[in-house]
Amino acid sequence: MNRKILIIALTIISLVALTVTAALAAGQSDLAKIRAATSQYHQLEVATAAGYAQLPGLDHCFNKPGVGAMGYHYIQAASLDLNLDPEAPEAMVYAPGPDRQLQLAAVEYIVPAEPWDQANPGTLPELMGHSLHLNEELGVYVLHAWIWKNNPTGILEDWNPKVSCP
Repeated sequence: MNRKILIIALTIISLVALTVTAALAAGQSDLAKIRAATSQYHQLEVATAAGYAQLPGLDHCFNKPGVGAMGYHYIQAASLDLNLDPEAPEAMVYAPGPDRQLQLAAVEYIVPAEPWDQANPGTLPELMGHSLHLNEELGVYVLHAWIWKNNPTGILEDWNPKVSCP
C-alpha cells in the first residue's frame, strides 16, 4: 500500500512539474514576442516617430524615494483605449543611464479606468493572464513589464530599485 501511495505521489509531482514548466515556457515566449515587437524603440527617435511622446503633466522622471523609480514615460496617446495588445504597449518607459542618456527599460500597458469600468463593471483589464491595477492618481489601469532592465522586485512591478531619477 505504501508503494501505491508513493507511485501516486510521484505521478502528481511529475504532472505539476510539467504544468509549471509549460507555463514558464509560455510566459517566456510571450516576453520574447514583446521584446521582438519593441526592440526598435531602443532608439528614442524611432519611438517618437511612431507616435510615442511625453504627455503634459507626465513629462518627468517618475520616482518614489525609498522604493525606486520608473523613469520617463513615452505614451502613444492614440492607443489609449479599452484594447490591449501585448505586442503594442501603450507606453515605452526609458530609464536614465549612467550618462543620463535615456535607455529603454520597460513597457507599460494602460487602459483608461472610467470607460473600462463603465463597459466592464466589477472586472479588471487583463493581459497574458495578469490583471492590470488601478493608478488612482492618473485614473488608469496599468501594468509594467521590465523586459529591458532587470527589476529585482519583479518583472511586473511598478517601481524598480535599480532605476533612479536625476
